[in-house]
Amino acid sequence: MRKLYFAIYPSKEGSITEEWEQCLDGILGSVSSEHTVVKINVFADLPDFMTLLDFREKIMRSVSENFRDCCPAFNLTIHPPEKPWKIAVEVSAISGRSVKCISKRFREIPYVVIESDSSKEIWSAGISSYKFPDDTFMAATDAFNMVVDLLAAENMSLNNIVRQWNYIGNILSIEGGSQNYQVFNEVRKDFYSRFRESGNYPAATGVGMKSGNVILDFRALDLKDPSAIVPVNNPDQINAYEYGQDVLKESLITKGSVKHPPKFERALITRTSNVVHMHISGTASIIGQETVGRDNIEQQTLTTIRNIHKLTEIEHVNKLFHNESFSHVSFSLIRVYIKSMKDLKVVRQICNEHFPGIPALFIEADICRDDLLMEIEAEVELNQ
Repeated sequence: MRKLYFAIYPSKEGSITEEWEQCLDGILGSVSSEHTVVKINVFADLPDFMTLLDFREKIMRSVSENFRDCCPAFNLTIHPPEKPWKIAVEVSAISGRSVKCISKRFREIPYVVIESDSSKEIWSAGISSYKFPDDTFMAATDAFNMVVDLLAAENMSLNNIVRQWNYIGNILSIEGGSQNYQVFNEVRKDFYSRFRESGNYPAATGVGMKSGNVILDFRALDLKDPSAIVPVNNPDQINAYEYGQDVLKESLITKGSVKHPPKFERALITRTSNVVHMHISGTASIIGQETVGRDNIEQQTLTTIRNIHKLTEIEHVNKLFHNESFSHVSFSLIRVYIKSMKDLKVVRQICNEHFPGIPALFIEADICRDDLLMEIEAEVELNQ
């Protein structure tokens, strides 16, 4: 079972509904009958949370009508794409006839279950009750409770999550004395402490949304061979879950106690059947635990890419495997978050040089630190 990724943009400028319809045509035209779409992420330039709710309903109907019994997981977030577009879409698909793919719903949220002889996996997106746009603690707690319940319905748990995307409204804002990102990290730590017993963490991204709320996407994997999941660190970076107190923002939730760092691996390798895949977490211009290149978008982009290449160095990867070796890696997708679209030209040029021909999306988003200007995540296949 192979994973494929597509970056879809509108064919011409129009209203946001017109641009979505063009992207939907692009999805249907790009994905062949041999592929199954498992996840769709829609990034849109929307004015506020209420508009997001309205447009989300339109997309939900549209996706359900077009994919019917094979409805993929999908999510809509307020992340403006590059101009002049109002919308951009990322599509995740699988190919392979030896797998069984089933579309299901949890509280009206579609998700996909993929089963083979060696594994069971779940792709889910848009996990949120959308009830707490002004309360990060309640929104995060509610979203994690939903994830726990969905996984339990499939006889799985937070132990099975291998990739997680965390979209955090107004991520850098201080509300009631607490930074929204640190509030999210406290909630994540609480749920992982209670519901995750494995010795590692998922690969993950945590970025801001231009509205309130917390929305989660994830891929969960249940393998007959647990050793087929391998965390990857970067020798030039401290693991995020080992960050010191001085780089974490104060949170009144834990006033007088230890602030908890973000719980994720720099990357995670998974093996299903004959495919070895690496999820690269949201990666930024950090060496050790310190930001590099403040106010210098070129330096931050180059440092970020060097950090990604550190994770994918063949020598580094092969040390993680004792019985086999890989000869090269193939990038399947990059998603690039840019704090200010005034930096798009520089970031795009550098990314095109280092990831030529790779499907890529460039979207506007706040990064988890005030002094970080951009971030990149990636999907990679390891080849022998």
